[in-house]
Amino acid sequence: MKKSSILSLIAALFVSIGLFAQSRTLAVDTIVTTHHKLNAVNGSFMYTAQTGTQPVWDENANPVASLHYTYYTRDDIRNRDNRPLLISFNGGPGSGSVWMHLAYTGPRVLNIDDEGYPVQPYGFKENPYSVLEVADIVYINPVNTGYSRTIPASGKEIDRSRFFGVNADIKYLAEWINTFVSRNNRWASPKYLIGESYGTTRVSGLAYELQNNQWMYLNGVILVSPTDLGIKRDGPVEVANRLPYFTAAAWYQKTLPSDLQSKPLEEVLEEVENYTINTLLPGLIKIGFESEDHKRALAQKMEYYTGIDAEEFMRHNLDMSYRYFWKELLRDQGRTIGRLDSRYLGIDRMDAGSGSDFNSELTSWLHSFTPAINYYMKNELNWKTDVKYNMFGPVHPWDRSNDNTGENLRQAMAMNPYLHVMTQSGYFDGACTYFNAKYNMWQMDPSGKLKDRFSFKGYHSGHMMYLRHEDLIKANEDVKAFLKATSTNGKPALYTQHD
Repeated sequence: MKKSSILSLIAALFVSIGLFAQSRTLAVDTIVTTHHKLNAVNGSFMYTAQTGTQPVWDENANPVASLHYTYYTRDDIRNRDNRPLLISFNGGPGSGSVWMHLAYTGPRVLNIDDEGYPVQPYGFKENPYSVLEVADIVYINPVNTGYSRTIPASGKEIDRSRFFGVNADIKYLAEWINTFVSRNNRWASPKYLIGESYGTTRVSGLAYELQNNQWMYLNGVILVSPTDLGIKRDGPVEVANRLPYFTAAAWYQKTLPSDLQSKPLEEVLEEVENYTINTLLPGLIKIGFESEDHKRALAQKMEYYTGIDAEEFMRHNLDMSYRYFWKELLRDQGRTIGRLDSRYLGIDRMDAGSGSDFNSELTSWLHSFTPAINYYMKNELNWKTDVKYNMFGPVHPWDRSNDNTGENLRQAMAMNPYLHVMTQSGYFDGACTYFNAKYNMWQMDPSGKLKDRFSFKGYHSGHMMYLRHEDLIKANEDVKAFLKATSTNGKPALYTQHD
């Protein structure tokens, strides 16, 4: 028999027993390593990418899930003890790490135009502004997001309460991070958490959980488009806090009066913030007992700051919902505006109604992100699997009870003098608004004793502010500056300060 025929038979045998076949089950613990070059703004360098899986164990040391991650390290670093490690999460809950991985801090970014719209052919390009220049980065996919999956025991269903809730999520991820840091010998490194959207709930809770139950102390937490972090803002505060975002979206869509429209956005927002705090909120507190003239005066001012007729605000008792606003702002033009990024426009079946048919911005993002991450993982990182990449995975119902993550972050800061917090928000984000992000910051520590360790950065973009090229540059530079400013350089952590 010819040699080629023998090889063919062997190959056929292997395929028949599944050794060459792909599987829609995930390897529990594995790594694929590749090497790359990045032409960054301050010079080129080589880096290593490790993408793989690492188990989540139960109390009996049995794997109950496997989390997929991608870990980037710059090659020309001899001693990583002073090299920051940035631990990155996206949100949802249920969202994969793809968003910040392939559009913000990582070494590759989407093929999109300067405002963030999809460009065909789909794919990616170099990110010369990547934080990898100054820090190593690991992108983590929680259970059922990205390629991460549960591992059911034979004949048993997964205990969903172990993973799918505010506090369960934080607890198992803290254990996973401990293992990752130990495996990769990063205990000496300054460590940072960055989270976007629900990821900010996650990293705020993780700051406390890592510190108190894993004995892992952080230098910083970066909150990108943060949620409310369990900080209450019901009633008049919730209603009043909408107006600054309404104004930002109206400014972008050019529906404001000419005197406001001609001013820089930040100047307009400073004005409307002062009005919101000092005039609108007191009026809403006693709305049922305000005179009709005073209510109309408030409505007329809201018209001034949005371009929406005062009568609309009167019909809503000044309580116009976000959903109605997205439908109403450009109703006369036959367009809706996006929820997560109000620069995006949508077309509904009919102009009537109180809400949009779809989220125009999310449709656009999925258009470009989904093909790019699938192509990137296979062709650049050599990760080959038949497991589907979950842009949004099955994690619901999600237990949102006992969300004390804002208070958890405050406690972590109080106990750890090294820990600083930076917030990054897009002014045109209607889901996690920039003004509510400021409100978080103002309310998190009522004593005011920690305020010097909080900072806020705003951008002319939406929820994923980094999709706009100008803000991709600025936001990465802000992260780099934050890492540098919070580097201790041998300075001791002083728990008490004396003159």
